Formats: sequence, structure tokens, C-alpha cells
Amino acid sequence: MAPDPVTVHVLSDALGETGEMVARAAAAQFYPGDFRIERLDKITSPEQLRRVVDAHCGGDCIFFYTLVDAPLLAEMQRIAASGEVKAVDVLGPAVALLSDAIGHRPAGEAGAMHRTDAEYFERVEATEFAVMHDDGRHPEDLNEADVVLIGVSRTSKTPLSMYLAFKGYRVANVPLAPGVEPPSQLFELDPARVFGLVTDAKVLVDIRCERMRELGMLVPRYAEREEVETELEEARALMRRLGCIVIRTDNRAVEESAQEIVRFLEGSPATKD
Repeated sequence: MAPDPVTVHVLSDALGETGEMVARAAAAQFYPGDFRIERLDKITSPEQLRRVVDAHCGGDCIFFYTLVDAPLLAEMQRIAASGEVKAVDVLGPAVALLSDAIGHRPAGEAGAMHRTDAEYFERVEATEFAVMHDDGRHPEDLNEADVVLIGVSRTSKTPLSMYLAFKGYRVANVPLAPGVEPPSQLFELDPARVFGLVTDAKVLVDIRCERMRELGMLVPRYAEREEVETELEEARALMRRLGCIVIRTDNRAVEESAQEIVRFLEGSPATKD
């Protein structure tokens, strides 16, 4: 019988999203089921903090905390130093390093990353744009996009669109299907804003086979090696016609492919395929 997972409690005086993200990233280095992540209620006073810690401190007692309010942070540091709990200050060391670098104290504002400023609204708008222009929808709006992704099925167009949208880029993606001419608007765009996604044929065959298993259905020729190679060659031919930048997505995390695209957008020298 498998042991119960160890609970990692996330404490914050804001939403706790940062602490949870770090906790999940750390837990991902272990076997699934080893850890359980629990985000606790927002902390507003040292008294509440002590009550919350006491209420959850049994067995393996682990806390990841992101507290920027000075009294709350001091209280949690006191609790951690006492040895009563195992605790990690997720933000503190990074904030202290930045404070030393510029020579003045941080604002100590809880939830500062989530202020409803212009940048926040830009990300929301970019996400809405990516959703509305996913999978070739509304091609008449392609000229409004900061980035246009093209590629055959299952080359990570949608995940990349959503990731780049979170970074504030307005992204549209256009699927390339065999025998189907892409929208005419695609040929009117600045090729520096168009990115062709390609992958290894064998990797794509495996991904498509897995996708059909997940859906419980069989699509004729969709995952046949010869068909996949033909699709990729047609896609590459179109990308050459467009003069766009080509990005390989096989065996790469979405974040890696996205960072390569961002480097091009920020003015790095572009190499065409």
C-alpha cells in the first residue's frame, strides 16, 4: 500500500499563486503522489498566522511562504527559526538580493504582481485574442496579431499561443492541412511576425497516435508515416514561400520554443529555414 502523500502548505498575504507554483515545480522532481500541495487562506495578521500554522502542524509539517508584509514575515521567520516547522521563504532571499542591488527597501506590498495596471490588462486582452484566433479562426484579423504561428496538426500551435499570450503578445495560429490553401491574409503579413512550427516526423507520428488513443477514435492516414512526412514537406515549402522564421518544437518544452520566438521578436538576428 502506497504511503500517504506529504502535504506542502502554501502561505501568503496575497493570492499564494507564486508559492504554489514553486511548490508544484519542486514536487514535480519527485514521484507523482509523493506530495500534495495545499494553498491556505490569505494571511492578514500575525495572530491568524500562528493559528493557521498550529492548525496544520502535524506529522511532516512543511510550509512554502510568500509573505511581504513586514510583521507577518517577521512572525513566520520566528516560527521557522524555532524549529517548530519546516519552512521555505520563497520570495525573501530574492527580494533581499534586489534590495541590496539598488540600495533601498522594497515596498512590502502584498499582491503587487497582480496590480490591475496597463500590463495586466494587456495580458488579459492578449489571452482573449489568442482564444478568438486559435486554430485558424477569424483570418481577417491576422494583421492585428503580434505573432502568427503556422504548422501542421500537433506541432504545439495552441500551447505556444497561450504561453505567448500570457507574456502579452497577441497571437493567432493557422493550421496547415494537406491540400488546403492557407488564408490569403497570411501572404500579406510581415514575415518577421510569422513563425513556422516543424517537428520530426517520427515524433509527430507518436504524438498523433497518442492523441487518437486519448480520443478513442481512428482518423485515416492521420498518423501514417508517409502522410506525416508529406504534410511536413508541404508545410516547409509554404514556409519558404512566406520567408518566415522556422522553429523546431520536437522534444522541447513549450517554454523553450516560446523563448526562441521572443528572442526573434526582440530583435535577435533571424535565421530562415
